[in-house]
Amino acid sequence: MGRLKATADNIALKFWQDNGKLKPELTITLTDHPEQIKNTFPALVEAIGKGKRLSVTVEPVKRRRSLNANAYMWVLLGKLAGALNTDKDSLYIEMLDRYGVFTHIVVKPEVAERVKGEWRTVRELGEVTINGKTGIQLQCYFGSSTYNTAEMAKLIDGVVSECKEVGIETLPPDELTILKTLWEASHGNS
Repeated sequence: MGRLKATADNIALKFWQDNGKLKPELTITLTDHPEQIKNTFPALVEAIGKGKRLSVTVEPVKRRRSLNANAYMWVLLGKLAGALNTDKDSLYIEMLDRYGVFTHIVVKPEVAERVKGEWRTVRELGEVTINGKTGIQLQCYFGSSTYNTAEMAKLIDGVVSECKEVGIETLPPDELTILKTLWEASHGNS
């Protein structure tokens, strides 16, 4: 059986009665991949005909920052790493720590090291006691590949600021504004 993934530009919901039960009917207008839809749809109908149920997920499209934003950040990190006598991967972790997105979690002491290995970078904040049980509080940073446009813009602004502090030339402010405007226009604000 095939899998169908497409973008929708219209959605409608109505309710109808079936043996006294109220049932929702969702109508979605798909806007892309007509060949994939045409080729996948019969298999989905056949599956339902054989008594199988389908799983459906409908969610807003997540807009990501452009690859140009990511490439520009890595160019700057390379220049900054050279100026600071370090490597750009270590510097990337440092920039995530200063300008990145993180969450706090509390884990059992015996799995703290294992959890640390699952995140891009983690800062251990110490022991905490919750409901009489001891745990380790961790500040876990997401890697920039998961960032939305606004989060990536904040990270790049931070890297640009760090570069300027040590005299590294960056894009002029008007070009940075254009770059950010392009992210906004093509990738949304989410």
